Amino acid sequence: MFGFKKLAWKSVMIPSIMPKPDVTALTGGYRRTPILQIGADIYCDTSLICEVLEARAPEPSIYPKDVEPLARTLAQWADYTMFWTAITYALQPVGQAHMFGNLSPEERQAFLEDRTVFRALVPRMRAPEAQHGMRVYIERIEKILGGKPFLLGGVASIADFSFYHSLWFVAHAGPLATILEPFPEVRAWYERMKSFGHGSFTTLSSSAALEIARNSTSTEPVESAWDVHGLEFGEPVQVSATDYGTEPVVGTLHSMGPHRMSVARDDPRAGQVVVHFPRLGFEMRRPR
Repeated sequence: MFGFKKLAWKSVMIPSIMPKPDVTALTGGYRRTPILQIGADIYCDTSLICEVLEARAPEPSIYPKDVEPLARTLAQWADYTMFWTAITYALQPVGQAHMFGNLSPEERQAFLEDRTVFRALVPRMRAPEAQHGMRVYIERIEKILGGKPFLLGGVASIADFSFYHSLWFVAHAGPLATILEPFPEVRAWYERMKSFGHGSFTTLSSSAALEIARNSTSTEPVESAWDVHGLEFGEPVQVSATDYGTEPVVGTLHSMGPHRMSVARDDPRAGQVVVHFPRLGFEMRRPR
């Protein structure tokens, strides 16, 4: 998406497994990758990050007006159902050997143990079902494309980026990537998506990211919505994902809108930050 919108950005590498002390200093405990930091505002979950990028750089849009509701719905399906099918398919032993061949057996085991805890609430799928599911999904994508350059027409939408995200794991799973070979439309579409690149970026250390947060102030306005679950602004709350990576983030209620909810928190290393979450897929409540 950075490449599609031709944006400049800074890349901070996040550890693949816990502990992630510099990440959780910013987020308060949320551990998924990626997060987007703009000063003292921390945006969690890719669906919200997409909204922030769109607001800052509306052209070209990833939400074309004539297909926006359908594009959002397809993206939401791809980000969960198709994603976990792709992960299960790609992380079969032969795929693991290709994707993690540079890791020691101990590092690979640590990764798998970390992800077992991380996805504890995700329904289990066996490799044969994942393989069949991926074949069915790729066949459907081939038919959806039907000669079009992108899923929903002549321009890319959020649906294309979400589908590409899932198929990226398949394409990088070594011998398992051969599942894509019978589908020329999908392979051509994949290359079109890949050609967007990643925008213009430089690397940044996690300590520098923390310093930026400490020296910044949130620029997001306080937003009020009618359905705040009986909570008062400024009172202690916790936010957690409802599916996987459910570690709660505790702070005070900063804002609540129709599509976003935010908590303010103080951290000895990151300073005063505001952590933002999408409404869909997350819940807010008083701390237990």
